[in-house]
Amino acid sequence: MPGFLLHVGATVLCAHGGQAQPTAPNPRVLVGGQPTVTMAAPYAVAGCTLPPPAAANGPCVTAQWVTAATRVTSNGQPLLLMDSQALCAPTGTPLTVAATQTRVTAL
Repeated sequence: MPGFLLHVGATVLCAHGGQAQPTAPNPRVLVGGQPTVTMAAPYAVAGCTLPPPAAANGPCVTAQWVTAATRVTSNGQPLLLMDSQALCAPTGTPLTVAATQTRVTAL
């Protein structure tokens, strides 16, 4: 299924409202003048509201993507799409892409 490519300026949130940002943008491919992100790049999560151990297993600290584009790569790594899926650590909850650019799609 085609989806819009993720870029550094995309709004990505953990399940508890924390903001997620890529730790290693991909400067070889730009969309809207901003670098894209590959599947290999972990995301750092800040502002997660899930309580720490004893009350819960949070907050979300990092996230790793588990799905990405199947036909579009950069530097040998699949690019992330709006419908790509990621899991946060240590909670195991997903990331949600709330907004991204809407001009470039990929498979």
